[in-house]
Amino acid sequence: MTFFTIDEFAESSAVVSRHMAPTPQFAWPLLCAHLGAEVWVKHENCTPTGAFKVRGGLVYMDRLVRERPMVRGVVGATRGNHGQSMAFAGRAAGIDVTIVVPHGNSADKNAAMRGFGAELIEHGNDFQAAREHSVLLAEQRGLEAVPSFHQDLCRGVATYAHELFTAAGELDAVYVPIGLGSGICGLITMRDLLGLRTEIIGVVAERAPSTALSFAAGTAVSTDSAATFIDGIATRVPDPVAIEIIVGGAARIIQISEDACADAVRLMMQCTHHLVEPSGAAALAGLIVDQSIDGKRIAGKRLGIIASGGNMDASILTEILAGRTPTL
Repeated sequence: MTFFTIDEFAESSAVVSRHMAPTPQFAWPLLCAHLGAEVWVKHENCTPTGAFKVRGGLVYMDRLVRERPMVRGVVGATRGNHGQSMAFAGRAAGIDVTIVVPHGNSADKNAAMRGFGAELIEHGNDFQAAREHSVLLAEQRGLEAVPSFHQDLCRGVATYAHELFTAAGELDAVYVPIGLGSGICGLITMRDLLGLRTEIIGVVAERAPSTALSFAAGTAVSTDSAATFIDGIATRVPDPVAIEIIVGGAARIIQISEDACADAVRLMMQCTHHLVEPSGAAALAGLIVDQSIDGKRIAGKRLGIIASGGNMDASILTEILAGRTPTL
């Protein structure tokens, strides 16, 4: 399945580059030595919003302004990084942005969204409840409902994949966390457009396994809960289009434990001195799971991991750096 063309990507790349510089990718010596492989970290924690999703928001808002100038505002749901993307891009485009988050959402991410100019509304106990309320608000207020998975979002996000492959060359595999799927779908599509043989390996939380279940079934499978502190991948209702792309283009999906993710945050700090949020460390946790199952999978290989974001509340960071695993 070709989700977008190379010409469509080029348009998206031009939009993103107007607003932000490429993020770095480094093969940190300590991390490479620890894992016994050449591991490139793509630092999406270094974007203007501290997460990869800003790229997609910029492309979505650019098309909205050009093709739907009658739209007076947008509304969407988030656990934080998608909402910051919408707020950042909406401010740049002169579009009013309303964001719905679940109760108990990250206080720091909520503050960041407000800081970028969004109106913030709390509703429901998880992302799916907030998502459904955002659709209702769109109808009530006459706003455009921005989904968390959309072709424009994936085209924007694919710019980080192009940066990584251009800088690091063809990699044996790239590990990427999966929420609703824009990151992994952007990677798969860019890999295919460039004609590379790189395996794309998705990473999800054991307590939010909907994408893993969907990958095994070959179709979208929902779960009743997604009770994980790894909020960026706390998805219980996957997008069917995303699942189709993932099933067709990913090598496998790895499930990680809460403890493994906390360990990965600490290891990233130790080896790179970069602070990444739990979902930003999920790819590293997935790579370590692969290493524990069969060290030959990664020994001596050229690998990439996507540090998808760095937006973590101080309370969560305190728990992790104290050697504990946060609980909900």
